[in-house]
Amino acid sequence: MKRFLIPLAVFVVLLIFLAIGLTLNPRDVPSPLKDKPAPAFTLPQLAAADKSFAPADMKGKVWLLNVWASWCVSCRQEHPLLVSFAKEGKLPVVGLNYKDQPGDAKMWLAKFGDPYVLSAVDADGRVGIDYGVYGVPETYVIDKAGMIRMKHTGPITPESLQKQILPLVAELSK
Repeated sequence: MKRFLIPLAVFVVLLIFLAIGLTLNPRDVPSPLKDKPAPAFTLPQLAAADKSFAPADMKGKVWLLNVWASWCVSCRQEHPLLVSFAKEGKLPVVGLNYKDQPGDAKMWLAKFGDPYVLSAVDADGRVGIDYGVYGVPETYVIDKAGMIRMKHTGPITPESLQKQILPLVAELSK
């Protein structure tokens, strides 16, 4: 009888871990960059390859960095929300066009609308690696001092915009 207690106890412990794991959201991956300076970079702009963009250009502003690509299906899901949000003009949204062909990205923005004040071209994905991007879309809230205050993994939804992003932006804008 006792020899069955150890396997039963191990089974119960594994069952508890499984139950806890099933309640977690796999998209909620904490960013090690939260509350740290946004990685510096200088990249060409999508609309004007002769011009560049660096996060230092946004110092003094609270802004969003939205990582997107024309080949990204989930980006298409969040894009109408970004377009309508950008029309309100509450907050600058900078795009980071990730591992994409510039021609495809330009056609995609022409077709679906351009919510970005500008898009920087991360053709080889090196900047994405510095930011810990493991899939697109991802969105970062960056404060006036250039610190990452939030990472949102996956498409932004109206709920995440209203309940998480905008309250944080309001707090950071004070």
